[in-house]
Amino acid sequence: MQKAYKLLALQEDISNKKAKELIDRGLVYVLDRKVKIARAEMPDNTRFRVESIEKVNIIYQDENIVAINKPALLDSYELADAIEEDETELIHRLDRDTSGVLLLSRNDEFLQDAIKAFKSRKVKKRYVAWVEGVFFEETTIDAPIATHKQGGKAFSEINEKRGRPAITVVRPIEIQGKKSKVEIEIMTGRTHQIRVHLSSIGHPIVGDERYGSVTRSKRILLHAKAISLLGYAFEAKEPRDIVKYK
Repeated sequence: MQKAYKLLALQEDISNKKAKELIDRGLVYVLDRKVKIARAEMPDNTRFRVESIEKVNIIYQDENIVAINKPALLDSYELADAIEEDETELIHRLDRDTSGVLLLSRNDEFLQDAIKAFKSRKVKKRYVAWVEGVFFEETTIDAPIATHKQGGKAFSEINEKRGRPAITVVRPIEIQGKKSKVEIEIMTGRTHQIRVHLSSIGHPIVGDERYGSVTRSKRILLHAKAISLLGYAFEAKEPRDIVKYK
């Protein structure tokens, strides 16, 4: 028996540090099970499968902004390196598992204008996701959200006393078996807002074990499809796992 990251390092002929990073990023599997703990003891003959991250595609760029279709399993802060841009700064962020439109600013003046637009709720964002259960009727979720640290990571919950206002509109798109594809529009931008709100109505996002999904998936099936601000509007092509479930 050896620690998972050490076995992976030997199998892939990479450093222990790189192996641990791959596991921490959720890219390493044994059969169909994700390896979640880099220091977990595993048999010496364990065979790992390492998933690759899709290429970063630039949707649009000019003197003010760079719009990117972020692949899943890539942290937002890594994008500047991925597109080889020295003078860019993130305007907003997406969770590692979330794919879709992500915006970077090319100058401070535009960045400040964009930040003001977000704060004044003048930014429109539309997402698509696959959720647990049969969802067939448009629903508006108006429930305050509070966020705290749990196990060193952000965890959000609906909390009437401490929560900040949060509004999410969910519309049905497609039903496939006991899973549904939905379109989501958020009127506020709280941490894990979509994940918490969908879980609260009994439809957690597929793969989102943290907020109640019972289905294993390579990632949380959430995609930031479109965003508009300051006269710009961008849309990101849906990846294969969002276009059609299984």
